[in-house]
Amino acid sequence: MAVIYNHEKRIFSLQTKNTTYQMMADKLGYLLHLYYGKRVEQDMDYLLTYADRGFSGNPAEMAYNRTYSLDTLPQEYPVLGTGDTRSTALIIRNADYSECCDLRYVSHEIIKGKYSLKGLPCVYTKKGEAETLSIILEDALNGARVQLLYGVLEAEDIITRSVIITNNGKEQFVIEKAASACLDFMPGEYELIHFYGRHTMERNIERVPVTHTEIKIGSRRGASSHQHNPGIILAENGTTEDYGKCYGMLFVYSGNFMCGAEKDQFGQTRVLMGLQSEQFHYPLNKGESFIVPETILCFSENGFSDLSLKYHDCICNHICRGKYKNKERPVLLNSWEASYFNFNGDTIINLAKEAADLGIRLVVMDDGWFGKRDNDNSGLGDWNVNEDKLGCTLGELVTQVNKQNVKFGIWIEPEMVSEDSMLYKKHPDFVLQVPGRAPIRSRNQLVLDFSREEVRKVIFNQICSVLDQADIEYIKWDMNRNLSELYSSQSFPGCVAYNYMLGVYDFLEKLITRYPDTLVEGCCGGGGRFDAGMLYYTPQIWCSDNTDAIDRLRIQYGTSFFYPACTAGSHVSAVPNHQTGRVASLNTRGIVAMSGVFGYELDPAKLSEAEKEETRQQVKRYKKYAGLIQNGDYYRLSDPFKDIYTAWENISKDKTQVLLSIVINEIHGNMPVYYVKLKGLEKYAVYKDEENGAYYQGAALMEAGLPVKCSLGEYNSYQIVLNMQK
Repeated sequence: MAVIYNHEKRIFSLQTKNTTYQMMADKLGYLLHLYYGKRVEQDMDYLLTYADRGFSGNPAEMAYNRTYSLDTLPQEYPVLGTGDTRSTALIIRNADYSECCDLRYVSHEIIKGKYSLKGLPCVYTKKGEAETLSIILEDALNGARVQLLYGVLEAEDIITRSVIITNNGKEQFVIEKAASACLDFMPGEYELIHFYGRHTMERNIERVPVTHTEIKIGSRRGASSHQHNPGIILAENGTTEDYGKCYGMLFVYSGNFMCGAEKDQFGQTRVLMGLQSEQFHYPLNKGESFIVPETILCFSENGFSDLSLKYHDCICNHICRGKYKNKERPVLLNSWEASYFNFNGDTIINLAKEAADLGIRLVVMDDGWFGKRDNDNSGLGDWNVNEDKLGCTLGELVTQVNKQNVKFGIWIEPEMVSEDSMLYKKHPDFVLQVPGRAPIRSRNQLVLDFSREEVRKVIFNQICSVLDQADIEYIKWDMNRNLSELYSSQSFPGCVAYNYMLGVYDFLEKLITRYPDTLVEGCCGGGGRFDAGMLYYTPQIWCSDNTDAIDRLRIQYGTSFFYPACTAGSHVSAVPNHQTGRVASLNTRGIVAMSGVFGYELDPAKLSEAEKEETRQQVKRYKKYAGLIQNGDYYRLSDPFKDIYTAWENISKDKTQVLLSIVINEIHGNMPVYYVKLKGLEKYAVYKDEENGAYYQGAALMEAGLPVKCSLGEYNSYQIVLNMQK
């Protein structure tokens, strides 16, 4: 059993293959957190201590007993108003404007299978793969009913958490803050690892000590953002890729979020993950409920590599859905960096011909095919094919592309509108905008109010009318600005960001239901909405608008801590690179792009014959190892922020085949020899180098490694394929 209940002590134990998560409903009905870590087989309530802690408040039931205080005890779901002065998971403002809630244990239920969340993405499982623990807490005065949901995936060492808040009282109250997960730890020294960035340089890694100052990261941008990814790792000091205890928290949500970590006055650490509390005020009337998006928890005692592998498997098997969940994705050629807005139907057909010659089997027509759209100042919202620009109908264009034995894909940006568009002129009320104020523009576009069903319906019908015109087998869904004016005519102001995100999910669910055979790739100015929430609808996401291979080493490194290779769109682009002006060899650009879902972002007609032949071999090589890259285990073998080389490894689940990729970041005179140590091999197995025929024992490759080749020239790279000998 994954969920065990000790009736006498009211202790709940969530047991996975290697971990234990434990909590207790105490004699006052408060739900106290006991333990999360390596699997244990006993009740951990002995860890709780009680003492008079100065001015820490005491519940009324304790009378003159000062030794019990929620300001010092570890809690499962701390709320404001119980004397706990630390950061809390829930704040409710009552009808009398008091901010207070006192949640006590009422009941629980253990359910076979994994819970689901209405309107929200979450981890899903097959029959027999999970159990759910539902715990009901209630406030007797204001009628707040809080259902804590725990999904336990025993074999995967995954525990999920979500919360449903219901108003069972007589008067309205307002949710001011809501987290889905809180982790309280007894004294210990921890570091918080988070993934920060900016447009075209997402998911850099920063590691900071958890001290007595609260650390907060999050997004107020209406998307999970380029600036902070909604995933953090809490690690014991000194934890490395292969050693040490670490905890992951990954928010399954694509909008505003908040994560906070702090050490309290007694050295205890609290970490919260949930919705951003700024610009969030969600009123609930009698009988209404609110769902807090899910957080995926995972623990490893074997460092970051093991933690990442567990998250990769969870996302591949329990987040991503649809036809392409485990299917090899087609190598694609995108028109954006090939022609930007300057194209017509012949341009796309010629790209298809060039693609076919190179072995590429999908061409994507990016921005500029619709409405009045020859630059980024107009046309968004007018989702009708510009046949004058194309010189033909969409159906005719796709037919010509398909004649080259090439599939066709198209770019859309459903959430946005240009002021210079027919849609805006007809429905200016469709946008998010504060009445009486001039709009905040970004990229010369405004945001449609996707919290409103009638707005979504108009856009959905327009886009479907386009998709129904031809055999479109791929969609790139983009979002190229943040939300700045959170005002809607049909939502309470503090509800807009959350309701907007529910609207986006509703649209996506309808889209993939109507077109189940179409591969949808997410995008938000590149990697501005790279999160588990979007992966529930789009099995891959454009990793970054930065296609520079050397910058991508860092971007893809940070991405890999939570997200598997099969989710990260990564393309070979032209040089000098359009974002940095850097020149890297075609070989290096190809090797870097092969660490994700492979494709091209250039005009093949501008390649030399030698480059075209190299590209053909590149495509063949990727197709040969696509299954290994997309479905195998991924290991980071160096740190591109620190090391002179970047190395990573793809290894099959049965450990029989290895693809080792190495890029030299720096070149200097009289270089020393560096050695890259592999991971995850069978210790006593023998592996043969596919190219030179050399034999190596698995243990030797992991303990001593292989010397890194270093030849003259910048950013050289190479790959080694190793096959287990039977």
